[in-house]
Amino acid sequence: MNPLAFLTDPVTQGFLQATTRLTIPIMLAALGGMFAERAGVLNIALEGMMLAGAFVGFAVAYASGSLWLGVGLGMMAGAIIGLALAFYTVRLSSDQVVVGIAINLTMIGATSYAFRAVFGPGAASPRVTPFPALNIPFLSDIPIAGPLLFQQGILVYAAFLLIPASWIVMSRMSAGMAITAVGEHPEAAETLGISVARVRSLCLVASGLIAGLGGAFLSLSATGLFLDNMTAGRGYIALAILLLGRRNPWGIAAAAALFGGADAFQLRGQGLGSGIPYQFLVMLPYILTIVVLIGFAGKGHNPAALGRPFQRNRAE
Repeated sequence: MNPLAFLTDPVTQGFLQATTRLTIPIMLAALGGMFAERAGVLNIALEGMMLAGAFVGFAVAYASGSLWLGVGLGMMAGAIIGLALAFYTVRLSSDQVVVGIAINLTMIGATSYAFRAVFGPGAASPRVTPFPALNIPFLSDIPIAGPLLFQQGILVYAAFLLIPASWIVMSRMSAGMAITAVGEHPEAAETLGISVARVRSLCLVASGLIAGLGGAFLSLSATGLFLDNMTAGRGYIALAILLLGRRNPWGIAAAAALFGGADAFQLRGQGLGSGIPYQFLVMLPYILTIVVLIGFAGKGHNPAALGRPFQRNRAE
């Protein structure tokens, strides 16, 4: 008997593919949050950005028949939320947590209302054909790595590319240095000619674009439909991933895979009839979030100016 036969078992491969699909939206939200937090803005509105991207992306794709148009406008919806967040937190110096939670609650109600207004209150949910899986020749046949990485839809590969791209921006480009300076010491950044307001606003727009892509992934690649509050707290889980991943793209990807695996495990556990009440299985990713927050709170380095409003006239 081959002890490694389980690696090619359909159940194992299905679990690995589900892990990737469930990892991507959380990872994208966390990558978006990374840019905001490295610039000193606590982006609690990731949940609302994802939800806006999911609804707008689905509605546009359903109406136009173009998945790519849906993805693009879903990302733009997230960016608009980012602009609104920048207006309140950067320009008006409002409390970042309060504004973020308000945006999340607003988007839950707004998307639910808009969905019924556009598609009607009928029981049958409209659907679109999601992006198909693209198997990369030879690489897709590799045990474990094949189904995990190389048997996915095109948006998954786009998300994979965002990991090194984000790392290059933050670690090897002057833009990343400016973002870090603004997040660590905005007063000093201003004296060097860096506009704190501009950098923070652009980071929030970028955060919205990437989180909106995560939402569009949910409706256009993972499911092909839109459901009320379909993000199901993934934006909040992304905040825990930022902590666990030390606001580093590679760390974020690894932490997101951990949560994606837990989510895939609870779904498989329900389908296999384990006898465990499904409510307990559904709680698994959220319990893991609490454990991470308890275990890693205070152990990582936060940007010195994280959550602290900055007004130029105070520095002068």
